[in-house]
Amino acid sequence: MLIKIFDIARIVLVGFSFFWGYKIGYAHGYDPIAQLHFMIPVIIVSIAGISGLEGLLFADQSAEAKGFETGSNYQRQSAIALLSYAAIAILVYFMDWGIKAELSIFFAFIFFFIFSAVNHAVDAIKRKNYRWQNLNRPFISLLLIAGMIYPVIMALKTL
Repeated sequence: MLIKIFDIARIVLVGFSFFWGYKIGYAHGYDPIAQLHFMIPVIIVSIAGISGLEGLLFADQSAEAKGFETGSNYQRQSAIALLSYAAIAILVYFMDWGIKAELSIFFAFIFFFIFSAVNHAVDAIKRKNYRWQNLNRPFISLLLIAGMIYPVIMALKTL
């Protein structure tokens, strides 16, 4: 049950970031920098931060929910990597290092997230692992990328 709550929290928080991010971005004309300044840390902390905590604190339940093996050192290592994305996103935000730093941590995170989605899709196909927590990653990844393409392109045009 707790793992489902984490899944719901990630989706709701990312949805919240899109709502407010686009609201901020279009408040006075269009400002993709302001939009991404809000969205990037919220998205990364929502996905990577919650997933990292889930992987460290509830490792067995999380692995079972996804149909993966339990007790793997790689699972712990992956959780730590996810937490590092969240920590750096927070650091970049509060230190106000600017859009280049924000985009850098976002690109590193999204690179991991894309390959994680491929890994989940391959697992679903090869092992017929059709659990919701395994199947949703490829689709949610595509939705996230689709929603971020425009503001990222527009922000890059300002550099």
